[in-house]
Amino acid sequence: MAEFKSGFVSIIGRPNVGKSTLLNHLVGEKIAIISDKPQTTRNNVLGIWNGDGVQVVFTDTPGIHAPKTKLGEYMVKSAREAQQDVDAILLLVEPIDNIGRTEEQILSKLDKRDVPVILVINKIDTVRRDKLLPVITRYAERFSFAAVVPISAKNDDGVEAVRQELVKHLSPGPQYFPDDMVTDQPERQMAAEIIREKLLRLLDKEVPHGIAIEVRMKEKEHVTDVLATIYCEKASHKGIIIGKDGEMLRRVGQYAREDLEKLLGRKVYLELWVKVQPDWRNKVAHIRNFGYE
Repeated sequence: MAEFKSGFVSIIGRPNVGKSTLLNHLVGEKIAIISDKPQTTRNNVLGIWNGDGVQVVFTDTPGIHAPKTKLGEYMVKSAREAQQDVDAILLLVEPIDNIGRTEEQILSKLDKRDVPVILVINKIDTVRRDKLLPVITRYAERFSFAAVVPISAKNDDGVEAVRQELVKHLSPGPQYFPDDMVTDQPERQMAAEIIREKLLRLLDKEVPHGIAIEVRMKEKEHVTDVLATIYCEKASHKGIIIGKDGEMLRRVGQYAREDLEKLLGRKVYLELWVKVQPDWRNKVAHIRNFGYE
């Protein structure tokens, strides 16, 4: 009988390269919010895939970027720390025949590591197949990857190949989490992220990046009350979030409630408030209070 394999794997890359989308497909459930806006992920998000005789614990990390706020510094620090003490790393890049500054910085740090690194070239649905070979060649000349896997995370194309490559590089080990567990995030945190995802989808420019969510939950017999406070940095942003006659806030609530009911498997009563907390992204105490620590 084959030995059980397990391991911890970090998913790293620049912002908006598709790390959260990949994590959701690797795990088989939506546990990380996704958006077409960069720097969507703020905390390391743990996802668990249980296969036949194998368990892989993935960490989706914030995109590595040049931080402009204390929150940004925390995000980059979290991403770097997630690369330590892992059994393998997935480096996610786009199909561009050029190694960008961010990717070069990541590779320079990986040069010093003795851990299998799998290059995952995402968004292959956006280019012709013959354009992939130069990308693979460029990266292969720069770094000795354990494997190279082209994928389209959005279309779930190639994701199984990523899993199979990972299994090859894992050693025998224990089962760290139960079979039915897909993330270690508490429901309150996932609820806050669901609300933030809707704000990212519906709002433009800088407004959604200056938002934090605080959530309280109360279980009742047939319904769960979700009481959420949306914090923003400017009074003008508060008006945008609420919208004319409260229309924007109602839309956020409608979309969020649908996903919250899927998450919790029961009816949800959702209340949203909006408050101003000036420049909270540069105040360590507020960053910690909002769960970024």
